[in-house]
Amino acid sequence: MKIYKRKRTKIIYGDCIEVLSNYIQDNSVDLIFVDPPYNIGKQFSNFTDKWSSNEKYLKWCFKWIDLCIKKLKSNGSMYIMCSTQNSAFIDIYLRNKITILSRIIWYYDSSGMQAKKYYGSLYEPIFYCVKNSKNYIFNSNDILIEAKTGAKRKLIDYRKKEPKQYNSTKVPGNVWEFPRVRYRMNEYRNHPSQKPEILLERITKASSNKGDTILDPFSGTFVTCAVAQKLKRKSIGIDNQKEYVKIGLKRLKI
Repeated sequence: MKIYKRKRTKIIYGDCIEVLSNYIQDNSVDLIFVDPPYNIGKQFSNFTDKWSSNEKYLKWCFKWIDLCIKKLKSNGSMYIMCSTQNSAFIDIYLRNKITILSRIIWYYDSSGMQAKKYYGSLYEPIFYCVKNSKNYIFNSNDILIEAKTGAKRKLIDYRKKEPKQYNSTKVPGNVWEFPRVRYRMNEYRNHPSQKPEILLERITKASSNKGDTILDPFSGTFVTCAVAQKLKRKSIGIDNQKEYVKIGLKRLKI
């Protein structure tokens, strides 16, 4: 394990289970974003994302889920991504461990062919969880989006004593449409499943405040840390692939 530091950012080169078990203090993190390998066969540098059985994969997932929950502060939040194939298993496990406030769908379009003999996947699930359902951070005013009914259609709400136009902004629902990161896009780094900065910006703004600590146990190209740096949050990024750690060090200028 090796740790690199710069101001509010820490990059840790090591296995997430080992790091979470021995390095990160319990009840010390405000927000955790988890985008783990999905067990669907992708190649992540020197690691092939394919377990010998899905049962072994899920057992591994449950291990880092338990550790992540321990690291959250009492008012902390956690967002967990997973494959559509395993979302039901993750959902059921989380219900007994933490409060799931929203089951978010990250939807993206695709110009390429998804499948020929079944309906291809155009979304990924995200579980939005909190440790205490009565005490958590949610900065709704920081993530408002256009409400088409009020802003574009300009419909009038006649249910009130004095009719007026519907609001022009609203808090996003649980279907998020953001494009995937593609080759040669400005934010692209050499990674098979890099998440867009705009996705992490919404999560970071909603569920943390300036100066808070954000943890990403599967950092990949360290998008979470980059967004945290831009939004003046502290961050801890973990990855076990040397190639991606080098990308993170360069990206975050450490």
